Amino acid sequence: MGFWGRLLRFGWVSLWRGSGAAVPFGGSRVLVCGRQLSGAESETLKQRRTQVMSRGLPKQKPIEGVKQVIVVASGKGGVGKSTTAVNLALALAVNDSSKAIGLLDADVYGPSIPKMMNLKGNPELAQNNLMRPLLNYGIACMSMGFLVEETAPVVWRGLMVMSAIERLLRQVDWGQLDYLVVDMPPGTGDVQLSVSQNIPISGAVIVSTPQDIALIDAHKGAEMFRKVHVPVLGLVQNMSVFQCPKCKHKTHIFGADGARRLAQTLDLDVLGDIPLHLSIREASDTGLPVVFSKPESDETKAYLRVAAEVVRRLPLPPE
Repeated sequence: MGFWGRLLRFGWVSLWRGSGAAVPFGGSRVLVCGRQLSGAESETLKQRRTQVMSRGLPKQKPIEGVKQVIVVASGKGGVGKSTTAVNLALALAVNDSSKAIGLLDADVYGPSIPKMMNLKGNPELAQNNLMRPLLNYGIACMSMGFLVEETAPVVWRGLMVMSAIERLLRQVDWGQLDYLVVDMPPGTGDVQLSVSQNIPISGAVIVSTPQDIALIDAHKGAEMFRKVHVPVLGLVQNMSVFQCPKCKHKTHIFGADGARRLAQTLDLDVLGDIPLHLSIREASDTGLPVVFSKPESDETKAYLRVAAEVVRRLPLPPE
């Protein structure tokens, strides 16, 4: 009879190293080792755990032609993440016209980039059998929304979603890009882990409204990126304040400075405040992002400041 057979039959086990105390186990008693690990042993154990954990992780491989990847994320949907991603991409191009910018919509279930960037149609295949991004406002765009009908739901399980993300990452001919802005889906699930573990990411931008409910999930989003060793560049406080177009009175509909308090807790910076303004919503719905359609507006200036802060915090691109 093997060891585990004896254990199950007789209901006991002895741990031989060190002294310990007996505790009940399956109606019998178990001798539990009570010796404390030394500092060196504890460090060795941590290293072994790290090695075991890393064995099953994919090796990061850069996207061909892309110098730096910036992910725009949020813990919760409905906080304006996609709107921020679109206008951030445009603002990066406005701030430095010499830079080539791409925009990847990684939200497989609810792609927003086609609508916001006023793009329709299926991507063409290049000679290397890679998909060519669709282009508008000088931004190269790729989205699951280009591959399915606009009203068709994507009813897929995790493995199919991972396959789609892999295709969007690896089977697109981006050409030469200085920045690829990735509009991540809300939450901290499979897509976030897949993107973070498969490609090197220069930094993450966390978008949240000042509302406590949104901030709870934004906190989780920031911590998730830290766990997978992605630098968090800072927070964008979206819908920070509403100003009445008639009397100019300002109202903090979702609360005041919530993202700033969270930033202090996380030891991060607030990259900028984006107001709750009708023009931002209208511009997004009509496929004319506010940075493009109203370049002199206060809303556009806010996005330009955010883009400048993002670039200032990015590491130097690889040669």
